[in-house]
Amino acid sequence: MDAAPEFQATTEKTPVSAGRRASDRLQIIKGDITAQEVDAIVNPANYYLAGGGGIDGAVHLAAGAEMMAEYRRMGGCQTGDAVVTHGYKLPARWVVHTVGPVWRGGINSEEQVLAGCYRRALELAVEKEARTIAFPPISTGVYGFPVERAARIAVEEIEKFLQDHETLQKVLIVTADAETYASYQEALEHAR
Repeated sequence: MDAAPEFQATTEKTPVSAGRRASDRLQIIKGDITAQEVDAIVNPANYYLAGGGGIDGAVHLAAGAEMMAEYRRMGGCQTGDAVVTHGYKLPARWVVHTVGPVWRGGINSEEQVLAGCYRRALELAVEKEARTIAFPPISTGVYGFPVERAARIAVEEIEKFLQDHETLQKVLIVTADAETYASYQEALEHAR
């Protein structure tokens, strides 16, 4: 198995070259989402926007108490939707918080809801004029979404969005382990 590349994105504002394929702007890496030097990172949140464990907890810890205070003023966030806060102590200027679906065997439109999480996060990033964004795998942890399905949905939805939004120069999917990296890399290679 190939080692996953470590990557630090920049926020340099260079124009996107004409005719650049969407798949050329999407990269799978292994690393720490909170350390990515991008305009925005995505945080897999819960409905109550209360912080939690896993990546959500790591994002809150790295961003600091100011983000939690901003978060609390928002009230909540529906599954499949997203909200934006400042990044505070994170390298990223923005944090897009999205609530992914809990996997229930596919009987509750989980695939469509997960696709909506990626789409809405990307829409909000574009609204904030982000040129670079980093996603973790959404819903594959305690929410139980099968990694291979989640990877396919993520890659398809991101690539579809990138076809119509050339201002996004780089989209990263940041995985924490080799097995997840391999699943997302396979989905990306299959899409190309």
